[in-house]
Amino acid sequence: MKKLLYITASTKPEEMSTSKAVGREFVDRFMEQYSDYELMELDIYNEYIPEMNYKYFKCRAELVSGQEYEALSQDDKLAVDRINELCDQFLSADVYVIAAPMWSVMFPAKLKTYIDCIILNNKVISVTPDKVKGLLDDKERKMMYIQSSGGVYPKIFSGKINHGVNYIHDTFKFLGISKFDKIMVEGVDMPSIGREAAIEKAVEEMDDIISNMQ
Repeated sequence: MKKLLYITASTKPEEMSTSKAVGREFVDRFMEQYSDYELMELDIYNEYIPEMNYKYFKCRAELVSGQEYEALSQDDKLAVDRINELCDQFLSADVYVIAAPMWSVMFPAKLKTYIDCIILNNKVISVTPDKVKGLLDDKERKMMYIQSSGGVYPKIFSGKINHGVNYIHDTFKFLGISKFDKIMVEGVDMPSIGREAAIEKAVEEMDDIISNMQ
């Protein structure tokens, strides 16, 4: 069975979060159309996402094991185990939906912490003395990034302002995910648009995107 991993990165509950509201609508519609998928969910502000620490790694992006692992404190072992668990969950998915608000022209910091957790040597990347190579091209994978923002940013400035979108696209393309789509939920805080109209516009884009994800 194929899997969809739905990742949210907002401190707000779903009824208050624009990115989560649009993300939920997207996931519900996707699962309705592709009922053969298993849904996995990860709310990174309500689950344990370890901060990176040198003690967890024996070399670049490779977690400790064996005697080095056994020498860790119990808390550090839990962190290493959790990082492995998050990476394995990520690798098991075929479709990724990430929903996040724009914070300071980026995304919330905890999403970057999560990404640091999953990019592990010999799992998501291959690190050799000559190069670093992404390993996510082992099967067809697709990613949808949903971003909410208070303002509207013209396309001419988008590349300079939407650093979160660019980071997600460029990082996961390098890792091997070639299929990337985005939904920009813009103008949430603008009197001329507002939250409901921004959500409605975003929802209108979904069906065509979902239909082309198989």
